[in-house]
Amino acid sequence: MRFAQFGKLSYFCFFNYIINMIDGKKTFSALANSIFEQAIRDYHIKNHVDTPIQNPFEPGKIEADLYLKNWIDTVQWHLEDLIRDPQINPTEALQLKRRIDRSNQDRTDLVETIDSYFYTLYHNVKMLPEATINTESPAWAIDRLSILALKIYHMREQVERQDADEQHKETCRRKLQILLEQQQDLSTAIDQLIGDFKAGRKYMKVYKQMKMYNDPATNPVLYGKK
Repeated sequence: MRFAQFGKLSYFCFFNYIINMIDGKKTFSALANSIFEQAIRDYHIKNHVDTPIQNPFEPGKIEADLYLKNWIDTVQWHLEDLIRDPQINPTEALQLKRRIDRSNQDRTDLVETIDSYFYTLYHNVKMLPEATINTESPAWAIDRLSILALKIYHMREQVERQDADEQHKETCRRKLQILLEQQQDLSTAIDQLIGDFKAGRKYMKVYKQMKMYNDPATNPVLYGKK
């Protein structure tokens, strides 16, 4: 089973998620981490960038958005691997670059959708007089959590490589421990931020990224050719 490839990480996240539910403290980060792991496992069944997504969650639910978010990130991770092949055909490289650009736009749009979910949940909460805004929205922190899940998966692959020497494996073990610590810290920070929204200690806005290079009306290379 692909699940076994996650080793201690999978069991840590799974049991942490179960414990949170038993204690009545089901955290958003536990939900997100479990869905991210599921999406990564599902992708690596075929391990191909053209594999169609089969989202197991109900459309319109936050779980479906989280699964889609990580699927986009996982496909893009492997596209970034492919485009770095020193022997790649230039035409193929350009096609991959355009595909990565579209993927980045999809990723940004989905982050804004996830932020809208949080805004809808908490915009009617009565703010405390001393309430402040956060420098990072919850969805952009969740974006980083999704990428961390991918880094952990692939760093664990390096640790378990049969063709790698022990020095390489040990270096990757140390990096893996750092990534696991980052995941735990970021998960805690996300849950604390959501708690602050619930309590009125923080308020949020949904900011649009306004990417100009993808817009024919604002990219001078594009509108200059009209």
